[in-house]
Amino acid sequence: MQRRSLLTLVLSVAFATPFAHAQNDKVLRLSTTTSTENSGLLAYLLPSFEARTGMKVNVISVGTGKALELGKNGDVDVTLVHARALEDKFVAEGWGIDRRDVMYNDFIVVGPVADPAKLKGERDVIAAFKKIAAGNVKFISRGDNSGTDVMEKGYWQSAGAKPAGTNYVSAGLGMGEVLNMAAEIGAYTLTDRATYGAYKAKTGLAIAVEGDKRMFNPYGIIAVNPQKHKGINYKGAKQLIEWMTSAEGQAKIAAFRPAGEQLFFPSAK
Repeated sequence: MQRRSLLTLVLSVAFATPFAHAQNDKVLRLSTTTSTENSGLLAYLLPSFEARTGMKVNVISVGTGKALELGKNGDVDVTLVHARALEDKFVAEGWGIDRRDVMYNDFIVVGPVADPAKLKGERDVIAAFKKIAAGNVKFISRGDNSGTDVMEKGYWQSAGAKPAGTNYVSAGLGMGEVLNMAAEIGAYTLTDRATYGAYKAKTGLAIAVEGDKRMFNPYGIIAVNPQKHKGINYKGAKQLIEWMTSAEGQAKIAAFRPAGEQLFFPSAK
């Protein structure tokens, strides 16, 4: 009985392994930020890529820090994120290759329509953060090492202060959830414009600060280095990178206009 069980195990491994590799070629694992998922962009883009290649793209939507960590661990094949310093570090350490610019949007500060910090019309994000810190108002931070979180922390550092005590809430959540929280407690938050657009009607939050060049938000796509992990679908990752940065992919990004407003702007070179 033991010999028979051993033979069965050997045969199952022998036949299962090639099948697993064959499946891997048809499945592409993508880690990305909550903004590309919450905005509806990926649901709009990926069916065209899947139809062209016959691959299924499995999306894991998290903050940029976690998205890159999944790449380091070999849990995904390609990553689409927005924190250039973290992206460059990921590539410099050998975890990622073939990084390409894909698109950009911008960050905005949103908050209650009543605007208790009197930010409306402010175009200097650092001045706005100083007003928030000085006023008795609440601010909700992503607190998740996402690209948005990294940018926000830099603004507070430049401002030289941040809200005291319970006025500053570190949520550790995705952008959509943070927008919902801000609406519930009447707080300000930093968000990408695309996710705000998807949640605007639900939350009723208003744009308080926009237009500062320091709120520019570029996105990059990076293949996980196949030399770091066996089983990485590098071929599929390259196909997605090439398609996202092709004339077809860039035109699709520009054409994504929920409610008639363009949320992402193509930037591939």
